[in-house]
Amino acid sequence: MNMRYLAFLVIILIAGVALADTKLKKTQITKEVSLLLPRDFTPMPDDGIARKYPAANKPVAVYTSPNGQVDFSMTQKRSQFGAQDLHMLREIYKANLLERFTKVDFIRDEVTNINGRDYIVFEFVSVMADERKATNLAPVQKYSIMQYTIQGNQLMVFSMHLPFVMKNDWQDPAREIMGSIKIK
Repeated sequence: MNMRYLAFLVIILIAGVALADTKLKKTQITKEVSLLLPRDFTPMPDDGIARKYPAANKPVAVYTSPNGQVDFSMTQKRSQFGAQDLHMLREIYKANLLERFTKVDFIRDEVTNINGRDYIVFEFVSVMADERKATNLAPVQKYSIMQYTIQGNQLMVFSMHLPFVMKNDWQDPAREIMGSIKIK
């Protein structure tokens, strides 16, 4: 093994450790919603949100890491369901995730109480294969935590996504971040 390669590995290792040692600070997302986010996360500008999340229901807010690899987002939309329907909705949202990706391995799939409120929680590793015949792109693997709750007539969805290769460094901070969500 040559020294340059070894030095490169050491730098990557140090960078990985630095990423994992993320200091969290309270962040107010909306008037009602706050959580702990890494200090170096910044709000994504509207044009960035439109590019990265091209959906009819664009996120209320997206915060991203300095390298743009780790995102936290919050989406909100009207719902005719109530908080008592979360157990039934869990099956629907799970089916939706299984349909959206080539493969999904669930780490957590439950309805649980976080800070006095029930949430559907999915923690999973997803694989998205490029199934177009003309291309040869490698499958994209991501580690994600998604949480759904209903507040009044609003479905609130909180998501954290990052590349699978960063999972070991980020799993504990991601769980802490997602477990810190507070809704007034």
